[in-house]
Amino acid sequence: MKRQDLKSMSVDQLWSLHELIISVLTRKISAEKAQLNRRLRQLDAGPNNGKKIAHARRPYPQVFPKFQNPAQPAETWAGRGKQPRWLTAQLRSGKQLDDFRIQSPSDRVRRRSSRTNRKTPESGLNRFA
Repeated sequence: MKRQDLKSMSVDQLWSLHELIISVLTRKISAEKAQLNRRLRQLDAGPNNGKKIAHARRPYPQVFPKFQNPAQPAETWAGRGKQPRWLTAQLRSGKQLDDFRIQSPSDRVRRRSSRTNRKTPESGLNRFA
């Protein structure tokens, strides 16, 4: 249909053409929708028999915090990801990262025992000789 044909048509003729187009489009859309629903049912009843496979994440061990804010002990950081604001501010002020390290009780005991059981060359046990 040419543009001139549409210009020469009356309002009633244009309205009937509009209704005809709507009915044709409705039929085509419903047919397409039915076809897509059939295809979807076929895919759902595929090799999995309708069961969805859950891809479980690998279990990761819990990461304990390694650094703690001395001003707010509840603020901790595990050393992963972006540094928290409190830590970056302290590092900019000149402190070292090790100043905020949390010592586990086992580390404290190991350090204390290593200081007391340290062998010196004067005691006669020189490892490097």
